[in-house]
Amino acid sequence: MIKSMNIAWWVQRWAELTPDKPAIVFQDEVITYKNLSRRSDRTACWLQSLGIEKGDRVAVMLYNCPEFLDLFLACSRLGAIFVPINFRVTAGELDFFIKNCRPRLFVHGDFFTPIVSSLVLTAYLPPLMVAVKGRASAGSRVFALDNAVADFDGSRPFLTRSLGPADPEEPQVIMYTSGTTGQPKGAVLSHRKTFFNCLNADIFFKLHSSDIMLIFLPLFHSGGLFIQAAPTFYKGATMVLHKKFDPEQVFRDIEHFRVTKFLGVPTVFRELLKVPQSRRGNLSSLRVCAGGGERLTQDLIQACADAGLAFRQIMGQTETSILLWASEKDPLKKPGTVGRPVFHAEVGIFDPGGRPAPPGCIGEIVVRGSIMMKEYWQDPVKTEETIKNGFLYTGDLAWMDEDGFFFLAGRAGDMYISGGENVYPAEVEKLLKTHPDIKDVAVRGEPHDTWGECGHAFIIPEPGACLTQADILSWCRGKLAKFKWPARISFRNKFPRTSLGKVRKPDLR
Repeated sequence: MIKSMNIAWWVQRWAELTPDKPAIVFQDEVITYKNLSRRSDRTACWLQSLGIEKGDRVAVMLYNCPEFLDLFLACSRLGAIFVPINFRVTAGELDFFIKNCRPRLFVHGDFFTPIVSSLVLTAYLPPLMVAVKGRASAGSRVFALDNAVADFDGSRPFLTRSLGPADPEEPQVIMYTSGTTGQPKGAVLSHRKTFFNCLNADIFFKLHSSDIMLIFLPLFHSGGLFIQAAPTFYKGATMVLHKKFDPEQVFRDIEHFRVTKFLGVPTVFRELLKVPQSRRGNLSSLRVCAGGGERLTQDLIQACADAGLAFRQIMGQTETSILLWASEKDPLKKPGTVGRPVFHAEVGIFDPGGRPAPPGCIGEIVVRGSIMMKEYWQDPVKTEETIKNGFLYTGDLAWMDEDGFFFLAGRAGDMYISGGENVYPAEVEKLLKTHPDIKDVAVRGEPHDTWGECGHAFIIPEPGACLTQADILSWCRGKLAKFKWPARISFRNKFPRTSLGKVRKPDLR
């Protein structure tokens, strides 16, 4: 058993070494490491009482809250596979996730009951148990999460004696990412991957047990869970957890709790910069403000520096977490760079023939090492397309200079990132093509002042059809998460195409 690679053991060790140290500050609640260890123990007890065993999936759709982390730690302790679900999804997308990962238990917040209630939960196989945080509907056949877990207060797991995975490659998390063909993919992430991601984040953030990490990014994303929360527990530091992003609350808590570090996407920093100087408070405690998730502009980096936000950038993806990093000074020395490879991974650029590309030549970013995902859940074809000869192909095109700094050149696929969320045009196109008045559609990402990038849908209507932008957005409602809706819509009579009939998206204007 390898306890050192299990996040639940880290919390237990800090509970022994620094029991009264705050682990989580959430709203008016302070949870020490001793209390966090007890909370995860009783949650593990409850899961075992339901028959949850190693390898079983537990799906969770919650806003940021301590219970999310209790369940994450409890699953890690038992060897169950934790499946965080994006709370912005539609009922159809949620249905796909449940059918794909087949969880034994689904935990959701009462805010999401309208979406969940549109599904026939009794129809899933294997039979699905459901728990609700908050108020459960009267007469519903579900567990009330808080009451159910409280029944095991003071207990310890009654079956599991060891916290260590028998094999570090045992799956810990299935984290879904959209697919280039329109079908989401579940990246299977191991205990070893989490451990080495934490080592990389430790170096990048220069973490210390005295740090105060502010987390407002959703925990269902790699940025919130694996780049912030898990490393915070690894170092025995303290996190200030926000339910969701509120720019003015961020500034208030930086001053009040003397926050030292946080991570955001460019959209977050743009919103922070909109807060008047008079309401930003004292930022002297900040040491690192990391940004990632989408391409950053020199103007944004400079504006953050001028505002006292010591900007340091990262680049990664769900399948690998952090891949590249850049210090505060790197963009000044190397304008446009996305940094150099992390310490614990082999990151390179391969040409189309699978050979290392020389400096200055564009190729695809590849990675090998302990930060790679194991596979895509129940998708061997996509796994083989992504992992070749031991290297994971990221789909990002870049070139490298003589000093080893990477510069993005585009994407092998059409994916764009809007407000930190990956959006694949193929998924949007697939949905829009079901509209009876749409003959053909092509979607591409374009720069956007607020969201970094947004979708632009080019549509060829059926002959005689009279479509409006409102018609298109109405068709998306309830079928597609709102961040995937095209922000711009143009109507065309034809598309520029290659000799093979494929749409030349770069030529769309």
